[in-house]
Amino acid sequence: MRWLAIVLAAAGISGGAAAVADGAAAAPAANAARAATLTIKPAGVNGSVGAIVSDAVWRVHGVVSSYAPRQHVVLDVYRNGVRVLARTLDVSRKGKHGVFSVTLRIGGIGHLTVRALHRATAAQPSMVSRTFALWLVAPEVQPDEHSFAARILQYQLSRAHFVVGAPGVYDAQTQWAVMAFRKLAGLERTFVADASVFQALAAGEGTFAIRYPENGRHIEADLTHQVIALIGTDGAIQRIYAISSGKPSTPTALGNFRFYLQQPGVNNDGMVNSSYFNGGDAIHGYPEVPDYAASHGCLRVWIPDSLSIMQWVQIGTPIEVYYR
Repeated sequence: MRWLAIVLAAAGISGGAAAVADGAAAAPAANAARAATLTIKPAGVNGSVGAIVSDAVWRVHGVVSSYAPRQHVVLDVYRNGVRVLARTLDVSRKGKHGVFSVTLRIGGIGHLTVRALHRATAAQPSMVSRTFALWLVAPEVQPDEHSFAARILQYQLSRAHFVVGAPGVYDAQTQWAVMAFRKLAGLERTFVADASVFQALAAGEGTFAIRYPENGRHIEADLTHQVIALIGTDGAIQRIYAISSGKPSTPTALGNFRFYLQQPGVNNDGMVNSSYFNGGDAIHGYPEVPDYAASHGCLRVWIPDSLSIMQWVQIGTPIEVYYR
């Protein structure tokens, strides 16, 4: 399993200790030693948070400024101040530099610190990288939980174009994003954000495949997965929402339509912020949005999402309705 490329902010996480040469008339080799540095940086971790989910796969990449044959570095990882990993890594040549990389998977929760050490050899001085730190968090969140895990979840969902809520909170908006993601990923259709969701996100699952990119700015309603995608003029997905379409006895019509009427507020049928595209069929908010097809032909959405969807839609905007 590979974590989606979630980039840790690079500021302050790389650097190294310079070797000090002996004497003012140092030889050229000593001058090279003085400039030698060792830098490391993580990959596959959450950039804005500086955190990783317990037991997730991530990597550390490193560079030695000057390569020498048979070089090695030792990577140390500490959890809550206790060393949990010490890995000796071979250094490969890349131009004038040495490079190394390692895949890590560390369980538990707490605070991780990571550093690399290059012991002195005849050809190289000793070098120690700057330490970088990460939070190691549990791979699940509970409703209304405020946590780093919730922020990691939101970061990954939003990168995949699902609409999330207040930063760091597993609120109702983020729970609806999880529902939409679970539908596309083929998981059980619930609001539960457990390890299966984190694992599927890390594996790149749950993506929406645009069927009509040539349509420019339009909406696609995937009735198989019970979601809609709002697609911009550049043919890229902007937002994905969970829906409930027409039940078998009153199915949603399939085909290409255009929005022809909008009705803000609540109508006599309890439809909220309706955008009509085929007779009485509309995208609208409704108090009940089950995880399956249950409407009279409309595309129901969670009421708080209905206004932003209606504001995004324009009269004449196309909508494609289909089963995959």
